[in-house]
Amino acid sequence: MTPDAIDLAQVKRALVVKLRHHGDVLLASPVFNVLKARAPDIEIDALVYADTQEMLSLHPAIAQLHTIDRTWKQAGLIAQASAEWTLWQRLKARRYDLLIHLTEHRRGMWLAKTLKPRVRVAPQFRNDDALWNESFTHFYKLPARGNSRHTVECNLDALRRIGIHPAEDEKALLLIDGAEAATRVTALLAQHDVAAGDGPGFIHIHPTSRWLFKTWPAERMAQLIDALQAGGRRVVLSAGPAEKEMAMIARILSLCATPPISLAGRLNLKEMASVARRAALFVGVDSAPMHIAASQGTPTVALFGPSGEIEWGPWKTVHRIVTSDAHPCRPCGQDGCGGSKVSECLTTLPVARVLEATRALLPA
Repeated sequence: MTPDAIDLAQVKRALVVKLRHHGDVLLASPVFNVLKARAPDIEIDALVYADTQEMLSLHPAIAQLHTIDRTWKQAGLIAQASAEWTLWQRLKARRYDLLIHLTEHRRGMWLAKTLKPRVRVAPQFRNDDALWNESFTHFYKLPARGNSRHTVECNLDALRRIGIHPAEDEKALLLIDGAEAATRVTALLAQHDVAAGDGPGFIHIHPTSRWLFKTWPAERMAQLIDALQAGGRRVVLSAGPAEKEMAMIARILSLCATPPISLAGRLNLKEMASVARRAALFVGVDSAPMHIAASQGTPTVALFGPSGEIEWGPWKTVHRIVTSDAHPCRPCGQDGCGGSKVSECLTTLPVARVLEATRALLPA
């Protein structure tokens, strides 16, 4: 038993803070699953950035979802201060007994000091940071460089530190798409004569990332799409609405012998989950949509270059990771070779390797 485990019977309300990007927030969803399973009477709240809230909204273990809008800083000092004060008052009114902070963001320290929950858990990342170290009651260790554990497990270390050790069947990602998203996706797919359960099932491909150095060349993605469609599979493309992502999609479509169905720029995060849930297979790169597909239990082929598949690979779903054997320098964590924004471990990855992985996972 953990020496300083807490008595969950003494906890009425908990706040879990995850201030990161979309995929990071989704990878924190098992924390809510596990905590609620072990203490069903606890009210568990979450605090995330507003643009990531769809990763956790509708989660059955979350009582209240609080958000920080990144645009507050652009509204002027008075407007920002007012928004911050309103948020703090809402949090203070909840009278939390437990705070679980899942990043090194300094806001967690400020919340620990001002909300004053009895138990305050955070990562230990600097031994010489006295202000940080005095703000929390429990610290969990961050992985060393060259980590051999998945990010989900690292998040769950915050619970292990207070005596909660998860079972394997409690660790799955959870993203609920909801009726509204499901209805819209049904309509969008019907426009292309695609219905759930028809034929062998379509393949959902998300070729883009907000960081293009994580992506595979458009030419090779087009070749993959052509090969899959020639084999009798329909392909549905998705992408974020950002200009660079849409430009990449346009390039792929221009190169395909038979253009796939494109929903690029038309789906929100819940709708992305609804598309992935219906697909026979998901193909993509290290990005939030890859994690979304995993949360739906969709078999996944993931292409990894400079980022590490051990820490960030598809979680708790059948998958194949495709990487370069010719680049022992990966994963380097760099934004392209030498900071060039071009990752040769991806640009040289052959189509045949990716096609082989897709065929291994596609149902007959």
